[in-house]
Amino acid sequence: MDDKLFIIAVGGTGMRCLEAFVHLCAAGMMDNRTIEILTIDTDNNNGNKGRVEELINKYNAIKTSDPDKKGGESTADTFFSAKLNLFRFYTDYSSETRKNYKELAHTRGLSQKDRDDNADLSELFFDKETVQEFPLNHGYRAQTHLGSMLIYHAIIEAAIKAKKGGADVKDIDKELQEFLILLNNNANNARVFVFGSVFGGTGASSIPVIPVALREALGIISGGNNEINFDKVKFASTLLTDYFSFSLPDDEQKKKEKVIADSANFALNSQAAMAFYESDPTVRESYKFLYHIGWPASSRINYSESRLGGVITGGSDQRNPCHFVELLAACAAFDFFTRKDLPSTKAQYLFRSVEETDGKKLRLTGESFVGPDYGPIFEEKLGSLLSLSHLLLSHFGGAFDGRVGTIAFRDEMAQRNFPDFLSLSDEQGKLLDDYLKTFAYSVQSGRFNPGWIFQIKNTIDGQFIFTNESLSLEPKVLANVDPGGIYNDNRFNWKAGLGFGSTLARRMDKFLDKVKDSSVRPTKQQGESIKEKFIATLYNAITKSQSNSHLTGTLS
Repeated sequence: MDDKLFIIAVGGTGMRCLEAFVHLCAAGMMDNRTIEILTIDTDNNNGNKGRVEELINKYNAIKTSDPDKKGGESTADTFFSAKLNLFRFYTDYSSETRKNYKELAHTRGLSQKDRDDNADLSELFFDKETVQEFPLNHGYRAQTHLGSMLIYHAIIEAAIKAKKGGADVKDIDKELQEFLILLNNNANNARVFVFGSVFGGTGASSIPVIPVALREALGIISGGNNEINFDKVKFASTLLTDYFSFSLPDDEQKKKEKVIADSANFALNSQAAMAFYESDPTVRESYKFLYHIGWPASSRINYSESRLGGVITGGSDQRNPCHFVELLAACAAFDFFTRKDLPSTKAQYLFRSVEETDGKKLRLTGESFVGPDYGPIFEEKLGSLLSLSHLLLSHFGGAFDGRVGTIAFRDEMAQRNFPDFLSLSDEQGKLLDDYLKTFAYSVQSGRFNPGWIFQIKNTIDGQFIFTNESLSLEPKVLANVDPGGIYNDNRFNWKAGLGFGSTLARRMDKFLDKVKDSSVRPTKQQGESIKEKFIATLYNAITKSQSNSHLTGTLS
């Protein structure tokens, strides 16, 4: 029996790593799997958190319209094949009595002497004027010595409230409880991957304590019937070191916010974290694999360059663009989930080097991300989703104002005497377009909005799997891009039909004829609803069009 899969994404960076993983699922990299996902943050309004949760909702809306089957069912050999179940938990620091550590630590009913002793003890570890008084609702701001304690107790507190029941139990407590019960019910064969960074605030605070916190919380919720055993419930995580920077805050913001993370210290934070993970017995006992992911200091992106005003500490404005290393982190989760056997030994460190050209630029292939066994499949599945995006967004205009590419394609096929998908509604077509816009791009009022894969390419100094034209930032170029000619390696591009005309025209005519062919009709394993059949037909036609496809068995 396959192991049950769980993901926990913590903090802004963890959310962006999860975002990359969701797009891998959309490309079909997790066939026939159901994945339980928990997001954890100190800031419910965090823009990166909101963005990935909205992405998962879009993904699930494509899977099914049936409210009784939220997220649909897992499928295989198609886009959106994994089933994703989302649970959310965040620490509530909104009230006056919880806004900072000083208020949280204020224990009522004690004598003055005991209160003074508590205050003295706190000051041994946490600076009184800064660390104890900065607002917690935007995260722990690289104060991991404080954050680890607070995130641990937040999880324990939620478990106590959920167990007790009553009016104080919030939806976030119930969702954490449900996630933990699922974990407990699958304790004999569970794999849990934690996304987060080690150089910042919330993620760096949470990774060391999450396995223990979940085990203790489950002990509370289950009334002592806790089945989590670190030899059976296997945890892994990214050790994602610093890869971006931001400008220093001015004196006014420092005075107001008390504590703001300084990106100049991120490298030092990363070094300290590495030393801690290597030496801490709890971490080494609770994690099976730690995936070390780094980025050259000379190539860091400054997330403040396009912003005005002070440093964004959190809230809805914290919607940082996506980065190449987050895709590497998502691929680390894929590696962990697809490994045949996991050792019972203590934590092992893993890394993968990336090939460079003679000019010291990156040369990326599928193997760079997922190794030689899955490398070709990675290239073809991710490329298939990019081809689908350009088919519907570029060739049929779905990226541009006032058009729905999926519906334009549906109507074009009907004109070619293929009415099979006329029952696909305009609303269903728009759902697919909307998701592909987040993956690829959109153009609104002439303004180009790069989606996830375009943002990823923008952080790569070197050769990616796909052509520069297919990931251009110029709408005029994209309007005429060839959906079947996206690969740098021409062996994987679509075969073109014979005759006169451009390669693009001959490829598209051959492809649209292929969509009508009986050999690309979907199987029951690929889905049974009209949306699933439509998506699977396009998947089959695209993969059958690829010159050297490893996908869909006989559809090669």
